[in-house]
Amino acid sequence: MVLPLVKLGALALKTFCKPIASRLKKEAGLHPRFRQLIINFAQANHRFSTHMQRRLYGHATDVEIRPLNEEKAVQAAADFIGEFFVFSVAGAIVIFEVQRNARSEARKEQARKVELEALRQRDEDLAKEVELLKHKIEELEHLAKGRGLAGVFNFKHTLAGEDSRPTAAAT
Repeated sequence: MVLPLVKLGALALKTFCKPIASRLKKEAGLHPRFRQLIINFAQANHRFSTHMQRRLYGHATDVEIRPLNEEKAVQAAADFIGEFFVFSVAGAIVIFEVQRNARSEARKEQARKVELEALRQRDEDLAKEVELLKHKIEELEHLAKGRGLAGVFNFKHTLAGEDSRPTAAAT
């Protein structure tokens, strides 16, 4: 019952995080201090990615990289923030699912160990019982050899007869 609710909650969270991300993107460019911070971040990201692209394509890397204009920088940083938020929520959900599955597997493994231990104990008990039955059979065989085959079939009768002889002799 809990599993469908958890999965439904994760799906709802993923669905709701996209509008939240777009709202973050919209609000990111409105606050002056935060705006300057994300512009600086976007410019650094632009320099890094342009430098890496030039290096990958074999172009000169010692050239000056022109900065983005303010609006493009704000838009790029806002897009990054929105995508980062969505990715963070999805990553958190994945981590939660992995941990939940690990706990579930640990419980299953513990149950298997308990069941295996119970089977081992049952096997040991059965082995002891078989040993006991072997000893009883050996005793019966030993008694049968001493009395012959007829003595085995009349075992109770013979024991009763043996018990009655000394009492009859005593009277």
